[in-house]
Amino acid sequence: MTRWLLVLDAYDDAGREALRGAGATLAGELWRRLLLSLDASARVEVANLGTGATALPDLSGFSGIAWTGSNMTIHRETAEVRRHVEIARTALAAGIPSFGSCWGLQLAVVAGGGACAANPRGREFGIARGLRLTDAGRAHPLFAGRTEPFCAFTSHEDHAVSLAPGTTLLAGNEFSPVQAVVVEAGRGLFFAVQYHPEYQPRDVAALARLRGPQLLAQGDFADRAALDAWIADMEALEREPQRADLRERLRAGDDVLDRAVVTREVRRWLDLHVEPRSGS
Repeated sequence: MTRWLLVLDAYDDAGREALRGAGATLAGELWRRLLLSLDASARVEVANLGTGATALPDLSGFSGIAWTGSNMTIHRETAEVRRHVEIARTALAAGIPSFGSCWGLQLAVVAGGGACAANPRGREFGIARGLRLTDAGRAHPLFAGRTEPFCAFTSHEDHAVSLAPGTTLLAGNEFSPVQAVVVEAGRGLFFAVQYHPEYQPRDVAALARLRGPQLLAQGDFADRAALDAWIADMEALEREPQRADLRERLRAGDDVLDRAVVTREVRRWLDLHVEPRSGS
């Protein structure tokens, strides 16, 4: 008996090329590595949905689906966005448990009948701070053992603005009040977080290179030298996660550096909702 897991890489073709150009690991590969780190016996398949594709992937036989982040904007109803929403609704109808990060949360909200928009505050980037559970989140087994407030790696400029019946808010912070949800529809469950449990410091450093002009424009860094220094510190933190000076300078604690803490929600999703299947 083996968990058969599908990772749906939600970046379009241009977005994947931009990640490569910044030296970043592709989103689907990050999730593949994460899932295998939590279940080494799992069979993990990555599907790159691609730009202009029309056919829906065959979801039959999979124990669970993981959705990555994306460079797309879910409130712009392009053909690609509509296709992603259709896949998410198909998975919900089929009772296949899903977990998503970032775009995955926005997709879950829209698939459940809610809405997303551009955050007027701009991009929440680097480390999301002050994350707190709702009463429903504290009672939910997905967040069992999670201390508050907590921090998490993040990068997003869109956020959820309304939730439909069937969607339960589990966590939020001041920057984006919707930071974790569960969508229930028919036999399906879609858990999603706005932050990135698949990220490590090197991944955020690579994204800072890619998003640098926007981060400078919105005042996250005083100048290019400050941005470059932050990137260098993040890369050093990847190599030496226990260095006290880096932790203090970046305000990075175990909630973003201890992988057992960072990946807690994904592990709980696997343990509680993703059943192994025969036929491997």
